[in-house]
Amino acid sequence: MLVLVVGPSGAGKDTLLDAARARLAGDARFRFVRRAITRPADAGGEAHEAISEPDFSAREAAGGFALCWRAHGLSYGIPADIAEDIARGRVVIANVSRGVIADAMRRFPVRVIEITAPPAILAARLAARGRESAADVANRLSRHVALPDGVEVVQVMNDASPAEGVARFVAALSRAAEDARRS
Repeated sequence: MLVLVVGPSGAGKDTLLDAARARLAGDARFRFVRRAITRPADAGGEAHEAISEPDFSAREAAGGFALCWRAHGLSYGIPADIAEDIARGRVVIANVSRGVIADAMRRFPVRVIEITAPPAILAARLAARGRESAADVANRLSRHVALPDGVEVVQVMNDASPAEGVARFVAALSRAAEDARRS
């Protein structure tokens, strides 16, 4: 099964993904995907595979990505080899744009986990990052991306301590693994 992790900026997706990856490190049922992104490796945020735009385009043309999209002036890709892990029964976890959910649903068994928080918490977290102006933060918070019809979403509220958010997220991943095992 492919678990697509989505949610608004500031929801804490990277924090929860990093902590869940560490907590589940020895559990062979799970694979946490490292995304290819056209930004420098030292740009901050998640640990990713830094790739140039020409190399990204070449890999995309060669079928090197199972999913890819463009957002915020960057290109993002999920490696094509996830198909092998899914075929072997592993739960593959990937942080993606909501815009690729429909494509993923056509190609893989999918579970969507939305990590979110109340608007005031999102605003405070975005402001604390210091990467964007107040106007940019307001624009991010006002953005709404609809999910495709028929997609079931498991919501993980990340509005408490990091430990509580991680516990909620790992519980959702464990349920996904159990569902994948039964199907």
